[in-house]
Amino acid sequence: MDWKGRPLTVLKFGGSSVADPQRMKEVSCRIRGIREEGFRVAVVVSAMGSTTDRLLALARDVSYYGSGREIDQLLATGEQQSVALLALALQQEGVPSRSFTALQAGFKAKGFPTEGRLFRVEAQAVEDASLEGVVPVVTGFQAITESGDVITLGRGGSDLSAVALAGALKAQSCQILKDVTGIMSGDPKVVRSPRKLKELSYEECMELSVQGAKVLQARSVELAARYEVPLYVASSFVEEEGTWVVSNPVSEGLVIKAVVHDAKVAKVALLGVPDIPGVAARLFSDLAEKGVGAEMIIQNGMRGGVNDIGFLVKKENLDQAIETCRAMNREMGAQGVSFDTEIARVSVVGAGIANHPEMPAQMFQVLAEEGVNIDMIASTSLALTCVVAATRAEDAVRALHDHFIEEAAF
Repeated sequence: MDWKGRPLTVLKFGGSSVADPQRMKEVSCRIRGIREEGFRVAVVVSAMGSTTDRLLALARDVSYYGSGREIDQLLATGEQQSVALLALALQQEGVPSRSFTALQAGFKAKGFPTEGRLFRVEAQAVEDASLEGVVPVVTGFQAITESGDVITLGRGGSDLSAVALAGALKAQSCQILKDVTGIMSGDPKVVRSPRKLKELSYEECMELSVQGAKVLQARSVELAARYEVPLYVASSFVEEEGTWVVSNPVSEGLVIKAVVHDAKVAKVALLGVPDIPGVAARLFSDLAEKGVGAEMIIQNGMRGGVNDIGFLVKKENLDQAIETCRAMNREMGAQGVSFDTEIARVSVVGAGIANHPEMPAQMFQVLAEEGVNIDMIASTSLALTCVVAATRAEDAVRALHDHFIEEAAF
């Protein structure tokens, strides 16, 4: 069969999709079926089941202060197991297949250990295999640095690997196949009647991911938008229509598309900072040098020549953020550092929010009626976000989803 004229799709299977030998066989049948429909197929695979968490636990058992380089070396073994096993399963199904490590697939990255940033994908060997009718199975979540070390791409990094490969190969689409049937308007474990979204724009999907939705890694959506790779999110367990993420989706008529929350954040504040130029630049430069991203940055009004600077960080970066703030506190003679880990952010997301001035008032009214106090507020053209007590986050999500999604559907 001549495979050169066939359209290419990249399939990405998450850890639960390849959790055990039976799932490997079922995924192999799925791949064979897509191939029989006339597509060339390239596959990106995550580590099996909870392998990554298990490897991290092993590392903590050995050393409390883990070297980032060695953590990357360790975690990369999870995906290497997956690609070899899935290639064997495909061969058992009569499908020619070949596994590829990040080095063999040409994934190049730089940056901090466990948070690598792709800068080049030289996927000629992968493309050559697909043109020969071989299904390449590529490790997700990892790349190679210029010095030859393995570096991982952050949580959800296999999504990024799949999108990058699709962009490099100019694939017709990138299908992210998981244990969910698509992108929902709310977490099914929290809200009463979540709605599956048929289509989303790249911008809306990126905002959902940034604000706490766990379906796609935000960086992968950003990359898909940059290279105009259509994304399709669906289940690997059942045959059911999923969600398309594209440039210009047809509007469903609802302003608010989803309500999401994120409890894996902490609030940090540098108190009583002298009100002089360059303080904020210095603080956030120091944080960035340590790979700590800051969100929802708020500087309180000046009182007696000093300001408070507050912001959110991922909980995993809290220690580094506190250390950085305390060093600056000592150097500048500020009034102290505070932090709060018992918070969560809750966001309503949808294109055009900025064009609806009634939306903030409605959100705040819903939360007030629910008895949920607001600690911080931020807004963009796509989202309204409130920081609330972690114990009330799910109550807030349910109330907001009822108001903006379920009631609006009738």
